[in-house]
Amino acid sequence: MKKLVIATRGSKLALWQSEHIKSVLQEQNPGLEVELKIVVTSGDKILDVPLAKIGGKGLFLKEIEETMLRGEAHIAVHSLKDVPTEMPEGLTLAAITEREDVRDALLSEKYADIDSLPEGAVVGTSSLRRRMQILALRPDLVIKDLRGNVDTRIRKLKEGEYDAIILASAGINRLGLLDSIEHVYPIPVHEMTPAMGQGALGIESVADPEVLAVAQGLNDEFSAIETTIEREFVATLQGGCQVPIGINAAVLDDGMITTTAIVGLPDGTEVLTETVETARDAAASLGRRMAEDFIARGARELLQRAETMAFS
Repeated sequence: MKKLVIATRGSKLALWQSEHIKSVLQEQNPGLEVELKIVVTSGDKILDVPLAKIGGKGLFLKEIEETMLRGEAHIAVHSLKDVPTEMPEGLTLAAITEREDVRDALLSEKYADIDSLPEGAVVGTSSLRRRMQILALRPDLVIKDLRGNVDTRIRKLKEGEYDAIILASAGINRLGLLDSIEHVYPIPVHEMTPAMGQGALGIESVADPEVLAVAQGLNDEFSAIETTIEREFVATLQGGCQVPIGINAAVLDDGMITTTAIVGLPDGTEVLTETVETARDAAASLGRRMAEDFIARGARELLQRAETMAFS
């Protein structure tokens, strides 16, 4: 293979991710030419409506996937947490990269952490998962929708529209933004369970053996184990990006895997949560087994109520 085209959104974070993968691929495959093709997606254009109401994170993928299916690009680099568990025909999840920090982070110009926020403080997030968990911790906070790319969100924080905002730590780290905000508080996983795949990049590819062989060099074994459990959990629950589900699996140094999951209502008044420890050799179908346990405890009904609440 002589030339590989990466389809990417034009946001700073998407470009950083695609440029990073481009440099790794060129290092791994001397002589390979890698080109970026920028695609403007529906999600980039519609900024005044909460994501959950207009189709969730899938809006950022559709046009990119169509570009690949038309043969105009070979792969796309996504934040794995944005990639649905079912892939369109003709495309596949070819690799999962080594994870960055999986945690969510609270950013504020005035307050050091969640406990420091005053009663009634305005917190910005468009994620129902984050909304559910911060309200479960602090029901007195006011949650206000937050859209736009990372720069836009930070600008709105600095202009005083919000007392604090919640973003993924990985994006802040990748863009080198830690020094531009007064307080960055990485929220411990036991306080806020991340989204499936958070911190990892998912390499979506056309189903071409030559392209798949190149993409395979980007795969990280531990990240693949962790995120397979997480994606299986969400797929079994049949929960898309529009419902509040957190799931995080971590391969520990002793070979054990610890997995924490949470589902509930967006207002944080009802949640189901569980943490399990499993030996690595018993991890097959762990995500499915955990989801079935949650379903037996009423998770599907809870998520249906959550969806109704989110859309009302």
